[in-house]
Amino acid sequence: MSPIKNILTLLLSAITLTASAQTVKTDKGYIRGLTENNIAVFKGIPYAQPPVGDLRYLPPTDHKAWTDTLNTTDFGSSATQPAGNKVMGAEDCLYLNLYTPAMDDHKRAVVVWVHGGSMTNGSGSGMNGHAFADKDDIVTITINYRLGALGFLYMGDVDRKYAQSGNLGLLDVVAALKWIHQNIAAFGGDPNRVTIMGESAGAKLLSAVMVSPASKGLYQQAILESGSVQCIRDSVTSKNERTRLLNQLGLTAADARQLLTLPADSIMKAQGKICEGIGGNSQLGPVYDGVTIPLDGYRYAASGKLAGIKAIIGTNENEGAAFTGPNADYSYANATIFKPLFQNDAPMAYAYYQQQLKTDSPYAAAVKTLTQYMYQVHSYRLAKAITPAGASVWMYRYKYQNGKPFGARHGDELHYIWGADKILASNDDADKKQLARSLHSAWVAFIKTGDPNTTNAPKWPKYNNYARQVMIFDSTDTVMPLKEVYDDKNFPSAVFVMK
Repeated sequence: MSPIKNILTLLLSAITLTASAQTVKTDKGYIRGLTENNIAVFKGIPYAQPPVGDLRYLPPTDHKAWTDTLNTTDFGSSATQPAGNKVMGAEDCLYLNLYTPAMDDHKRAVVVWVHGGSMTNGSGSGMNGHAFADKDDIVTITINYRLGALGFLYMGDVDRKYAQSGNLGLLDVVAALKWIHQNIAAFGGDPNRVTIMGESAGAKLLSAVMVSPASKGLYQQAILESGSVQCIRDSVTSKNERTRLLNQLGLTAADARQLLTLPADSIMKAQGKICEGIGGNSQLGPVYDGVTIPLDGYRYAASGKLAGIKAIIGTNENEGAAFTGPNADYSYANATIFKPLFQNDAPMAYAYYQQQLKTDSPYAAAVKTLTQYMYQVHSYRLAKAITPAGASVWMYRYKYQNGKPFGARHGDELHYIWGADKILASNDDADKKQLARSLHSAWVAFIKTGDPNTTNAPKWPKYNNYARQVMIFDSTDTVMPLKEVYDDKNFPSAVFVMK
């Protein structure tokens, strides 16, 4: 190619790049995004000041304004987290990603995705916002938040300055919601039509957000897939978790202040050790600190403070099959499964497991026990608390086995909700296409209208504590009234208690 043609090619590329750039004014300054799939996308928008240096273990603060236009075309760093024997991410991680069909005054519905990952791993970039923005006309946002020992380690007894340190990940979500409330109109969204959505640890964290007064007025709807307030633990448990971490670091309880300045990599490597195995699913999470979360989650939910909120809440038929297998050795199930997951609560779960052994194989009994005590009990407790207190709830059960024994495992529904377009365009069988169509369209209808009912599905009634009608998502969707909802009255609101 001649030099002149080279120059012309570069000029054309520059013109194309400029034409595809998207610039918006936020409350802190201008940002420049890009065009993807004919919509505007902004990646790595900072929604709070980087929580580094002296800001470690402190609540998020407003980001400083910037003068030049900020380039937001690449995902920001994920939160610091273990990755095998290494550490990935950075403490400077408070970024969100925004996908919008158009920047106009149409006041579109907004959905905010909070990722799962046991509150120790994951990032907002793990889900593709195009899934709801491209064809469904929904402004879609995915966020990062602080994880693990940098997001949920209680330090309030070390210094009252850090009274909220056990809830930093929660407060990060609140800070992102505040940014959205202040700025979303400039991106074609409506600050009064915000749905928060998460699965697993994402749903648990959002449930904790919901029972924190700090979130009031920042959202109107919630979708909670396999998660409730069971993640919130008492401060004694949280202090014991910190002691375990310090011991792994070769430190004592008296050395807790060293966590303020230790390299993040060192903290994460130690965390990775104490979170090895099945118990890592429960080790870290929000704390009843008396400030961020003032009351037991179910008491707060039942108090009427969530009146007017609309929610989809549900679980999968065999959640527990994701955590144990048919070939596991169940000879010492209490020590290898229940104690690591539940600590002081283990005897109650183990008693239920032993009861199930009278009719089930050890594997089937373990799956049923983990499904109940990790997820289903808590989701139904939350629905039971908020429905009489003025919230509107639609309950579901994901039951599609996909030809596998103990299918419908933890997280299996995500493929059909976020990957619906690909499934419908593929050679997948009719059952999978039906499931993708029904799940995705119900979620879209709820986000956009506040009602998950669609024209091509059975009528999905609101849940109440008497009829207890639940939508069953399977190869054929049906509505089923539950005869009863299992609830171990002795099992506390927190899954993980360590005294």
